[in-house]
Amino acid sequence: MKLVFMGTPQFSVPALDALLTAGHEICAVYTQPPRKSGRGMKLTPSAVEKRARQLGIKVFTPKSLKQETEQQIFASHDCDAAIVVAYGLILPKAVLEAPHHGCFNIHASLLPRWRGAAPIHRAIMAGDTMTGVTIMQMDEGLDTGDMCITGEMPVSDQVTTGEMHDKLSRLGADLMVKALGLLEQGRIEFTRQPENGVTYAAKIDKAEAHTDFDRPAKEVLRHIHGLSPFPGAWCMLPVDGDEARVKLHNVEIVSQSGKPGTVLDDQLTIACADAAIRPSRLQKHGRPAMQLDEFLRGNQVAKGAVAG
Repeated sequence: MKLVFMGTPQFSVPALDALLTAGHEICAVYTQPPRKSGRGMKLTPSAVEKRARQLGIKVFTPKSLKQETEQQIFASHDCDAAIVVAYGLILPKAVLEAPHHGCFNIHASLLPRWRGAAPIHRAIMAGDTMTGVTIMQMDEGLDTGDMCITGEMPVSDQVTTGEMHDKLSRLGADLMVKALGLLEQGRIEFTRQPENGVTYAAKIDKAEAHTDFDRPAKEVLRHIHGLSPFPGAWCMLPVDGDEARVKLHNVEIVSQSGKPGTVLDDQLTIACADAAIRPSRLQKHGRPAMQLDEFLRGNQVAKGAVAG
């Protein structure tokens, strides 16, 4: 099939590769414009743009698709379908209707649960035991389109958003190839999303990242793992006698107890409301992330200290 691919972050790249491997023609790639990043604040192209240029595919980076000129350019591709994977721009009705078969989206949740910007973070933070990917045909609503394929994936207490991101990215790529195969064969079927069970995955606010040890240990663990690696759940810790901001990336639950926030031993076990958590990977502000034993060799946190 002749396709336009629309995506921006690394999450989108496996789908682009999978579609090409399956034999589809990508006639154009749409992605968000380069953004300033890094210490030098240099303009950096998106992960999708980098990959598309490696593959020799023409790249379009409009700031918006609301202008009639941009819509005409999009329509001129005369594509069978547009594949949208974490693109980050609103698609107006004219764009949604331009491809012969419409626009298909990979969404990283089991819709209608977790419509919106941060479905992976929210699923883990909420304690969901199952998540997955939905392939849907897009409409003008926020992730409200009719569904054609879903794939489930269990969520354990050990998994982080970063790890689940990679798993769902690969699953979404495989499911999109399957969906397009059914579309080519004329066997694709669509189902309207249920009206019950709708939740919204609001964009993560950095203010949410502060860790509250007054909560039960399992909630603290899910909060930390849901925000790992970005933006990273953090707390203030007395390190070598000075308050330091420390991000907690991976933790485990330990059956110890104490006043919430108190460091209970020399392994940096921190009491929560009902039990305790012990970090296995953490990061002092301005330093790289490291395993607990490596962190403790260079940073002293006394038993009885209070994390806040």
